[in-house]
Amino acid sequence: MTATTTTTSTVNGNANAPSAGGKNTETQKKNRIQVSNTKKPLFFYVNLAKKYIQQHNEVELSALGMAITTVVTIAEILKNNGLAIEKKVITSTVGMKDETRGRLVQKAKIEIVLGKTEKFDSLVTNTATAAAASAPTMDQPAAAATGMGENKQ
Repeated sequence: MTATTTTTSTVNGNANAPSAGGKNTETQKKNRIQVSNTKKPLFFYVNLAKKYIQQHNEVELSALGMAITTVVTIAEILKNNGLAIEKKVITSTVGMKDETRGRLVQKAKIEIVLGKTEKFDSLVTNTATAAAASAPTMDQPAAAATGMGENKQ
C-alpha cells in the first residue's frame, strides 16, 4: 500500500518527475482537465479541450475509475476530427480512502496528453464559419419557429 501511495504522489505532483521540469509542470496545471463521469456532458469536455489546445498547444485529460471511458472518448473525438494528436498516455492506480468503509481502495487512473495538429487552426476556423453561416440572421430571427404558431383552418 505504501508503494502505491508513493507512486500516486509522483504521478499527481509531476514536480518530482525528473523529465517534467519547472516550466512544463506549470503548463500542465493550466491546461489540465479532470473529467467526471456524471457532472458535465461529453461535448462540454470536447469543447473545453479544443479551447485549451488553442491556448496552450496541448491539453492533459485526466480521470479516475468509471470516468476513464469518457476521457478516452473525448480523446478519440478530437483525434478523429483531425484536431489533436496523442502525445502521451499514462495509466496507474491510486489509493483512495473509502468514506463509507474507512479503508483504502485502489482506483484506476488515466492521463492522456493531446497536442495540436498542424491543421487545427484551419479546422476550427472552418467550423466557426459554417456555424455562423447556418445561424439565423437579423432579417429572419425565428424563421424555423414561425410555422409552429400559425392558425390552422
